Amino acid sequence: MTSLPVQPPPGSPPRVPRTPFDDFPSTRSVLRVVFVVLAVILVVAVVRILWQPLSWIVIASFLAVALSGPVNLLHRHMRRGAAIAVVYLSLLLIPIGVAAAILPPLISQGVEFVNNLPKYSTDLRNQVEKNPKLAKINRKFGITDQLTKLASDAPSKIGEAATVVRDLGGAIISSIFAGFTIFVLSIFMVARGRDWIEGLLRLRGGRQAEAAAVALERIGNAVGNYIAGAVVQATLAAVAAFIVLTALGVPFAGALAVFVGLFDLLPLVGATIAAVFVGIVTVFNDFPADTIIWAIFAIAYQQFENYVIQPQIQKRAVELEPFIVLVSVLFGAELFGVIGAILAIPFAASVQIAVQEWWRFRTAEDLVVVHEERHEHPPDPPPADADPAPA
Repeated sequence: MTSLPVQPPPGSPPRVPRTPFDDFPSTRSVLRVVFVVLAVILVVAVVRILWQPLSWIVIASFLAVALSGPVNLLHRHMRRGAAIAVVYLSLLLIPIGVAAAILPPLISQGVEFVNNLPKYSTDLRNQVEKNPKLAKINRKFGITDQLTKLASDAPSKIGEAATVVRDLGGAIISSIFAGFTIFVLSIFMVARGRDWIEGLLRLRGGRQAEAAAVALERIGNAVGNYIAGAVVQATLAAVAAFIVLTALGVPFAGALAVFVGLFDLLPLVGATIAAVFVGIVTVFNDFPADTIIWAIFAIAYQQFENYVIQPQIQKRAVELEPFIVLVSVLFGAELFGVIGAILAIPFAASVQIAVQEWWRFRTAEDLVVVHEERHEHPPDPPPADADPAPA
């Protein structure tokens, strides 16, 4: 049975037959795609050219957010300009004071340590020979012979080390310039950053500006609390390490404590690296007693830090998945080095808060649209032949 073709209803426009060219995109769509691709390439090229100053701006932003808390606290008792000056002078004077207190003895004790390396090597050899198992391993692999050779050559390497430091003068000057630039940029951000943000939000207006203000407030609190907590955590680690090393009589206790505190700022691996390095130093002081005591302290303190101190910091900032923490640290270290590894977690927390607030805003917008559609459109009128409503 043959089906008849469907006839169009009377009065409808004639149907235009399709052609193969109808499946191709329009010229406007093609131009729009080309424009977007060229814009992305241009942005990537500009970012590549301006990568160094952009990285300074990113670091300065996190520094400004971290210091805005102390500035706001002091602003309650003095003018904001004076509060900014006090906070930034303290930030500048603290490392200078620490360096002035640590560097002279560190250099003198370092030279003394290098000169005494042959004696330490001899003591280590004597300790190994007293233990039959260690002596057997040593005779098989020649470990102490290699250490003795390195210890004998170490004093002659001091002059070469000084030459290397002299050659690094240009890099040190560049680092000082970068640090000063970041320092000044963060001062401007603390002084005028809130006004800039409020001005941009006023330009936008509406519910989007309110949602952006809430997100920025959450991000500022999370980043400030995390960085402040990380500094407190590193300080506690340095103080605890200094007490234990001083009690054990390990040389360079102050310098080693500062080393532990700085590396404790690095997420995931910093505390372990510092503990291993200090453990190697204790080997040359009183092996094995000091090394065993330090290992027990390092393991116990890291557990205390992981399960007591860090949760207190994280609950004031934002909770992140361990996988996100690891990936962010790897990316941050690759992009910005050590500073990037330190700032990776607060940056990841900022991205997570921004996504959460955007999703909350979109959900609220959808609910508003549904509500307006239900209340603004009147009900459909009844058909003409419907029965009249009862009186």
